[in-house]
Amino acid sequence: MNEFDDRARSWDEDLARSDMARAVARAVCARVPVNVSMHMLEYGCGTGLLSFALSDSLGHVTLADSSPGMLAVCAEKINAAGAANMAPLLLDLAAGPPPARQYDLICTQMTLHHVEDVDAVLRAFGAMVRPGGYVCIADLDTEDGSFHGADFKGHRGFDRAALKARAEAAGLTPCSCDTCHVLRRTRGAGVREYSLFLLVCRREAAR
Repeated sequence: MNEFDDRARSWDEDLARSDMARAVARAVCARVPVNVSMHMLEYGCGTGLLSFALSDSLGHVTLADSSPGMLAVCAEKINAAGAANMAPLLLDLAAGPPPARQYDLICTQMTLHHVEDVDAVLRAFGAMVRPGGYVCIADLDTEDGSFHGADFKGHRGFDRAALKARAEAAGLTPCSCDTCHVLRRTRGAGVREYSLFLLVCRREAAR
């Protein structure tokens, strides 16, 4: 059982996560022509908060994660909601090739900074999104390491310009990148603010 399996059952108790998912969903819908003909994949879906916030606007949603514990919670929520247009998928792009199926929209929220090989995942996104489709990445701006703490082994957020360049190298065309939410966390005797950006990219349609 990994860290996320262990935390899956209590994940949604932190209401800040629901607030963040709704803010990211609004930002996605404001920047992408989301419609009910689209099939979305959310990578690193956790308990599906972002997917559920977007599901009514989409035709089908695949909720992908490498944590069986998180996907078990997703499956329970899907069944409870009677959401016939949603399905969980065990997927770890760091451990194997991307699935052959392509998607109209790929979204990921607060996942990329946990990924060791960011460029490999961006290349996988480039392969998984259909020509003309969109990739939306919501994640932390560069921070001082206080968000997760000194023992965290991932990335301390991302420089927006540098991540846009890495997305371009993966075959994606950046369309926009701006702040979509601010997380507030108690640190020491005070409250710290951590900004999230939404990078929207497109895979150019074949001519």
